Amino acid sequence: MTRVEVEYCVPCGMLNRAQDISGAVLEQFGEGVDEVALVTGDDGVFVVRVDDEVVFDKTEDDYDVDAIVRAVKPHVGASA
Repeated sequence: MTRVEVEYCVPCGMLNRAQDISGAVLEQFGEGVDEVALVTGDDGVFVVRVDDEVVFDKTEDDYDVDAIVRAVKPHVGASA
């Protein structure tokens, strides 16, 4: 069961980026993921987690949709 969570800062206006990531994940993996969730946050947060493991954090990584999708890939279809 693979759950992708995109937590984004609402006051910062990061909804479009969060939607871009969720759309790219769904387009790439389709039914390979069980859920893609957008989670509202604040204080500049923009973090992508797969099954509670952080695969992208804007404070440590450059924003790149393709790189984030590549970071999600090893988790899709992986057994728990």
